[in-house]
Amino acid sequence: MIDPGLLTQLADEARREGVRKLVVGAVIAIGTDVLLLKRPQDDFMGGIYELPSGNVEPGETLDVALRREVHEETGLEMGAITGYLGRFDYASASGKKSRQFNFIIEVTATGPVRLQEHDTYLWAAPDADPPVTDAVKNLLANYAQVIAG
Repeated sequence: MIDPGLLTQLADEARREGVRKLVVGAVIAIGTDVLLLKRPQDDFMGGIYELPSGNVEPGETLDVALRREVHEETGLEMGAITGYLGRFDYASASGKKSRQFNFIIEVTATGPVRLQEHDTYLWAAPDADPPVTDAVKNLLANYAQVIAG
């Protein structure tokens, strides 16, 4: 389990640094493979694969947003947050300074992935050069180190 105080600290720090949009991302694994979702072609950064992720709504904590986004984007139910992999900053489609916080999570059931907002998905080994941005590649490299022990 992750310390809830860390979640508050991360969000507070981002706001103090002028980050206007908070985003959460989840590393969901079966064995050593992680779930990646492909963005629709006509969307911001269309065609790339990404972690299940999404915006933190006003008044939400990072863990509540993570649980909601995982369910909305995959149909899976989140269990525990087992680790924090780091963050990256970027400009959103509207130009807002955005920060994505990325967590390792467990899911309570690994049933079929049900997509709502993405074109397709794949399960990929984190060290197999998956088709993602450099920021996500770095996170997956961190994840590969974590699972290697």
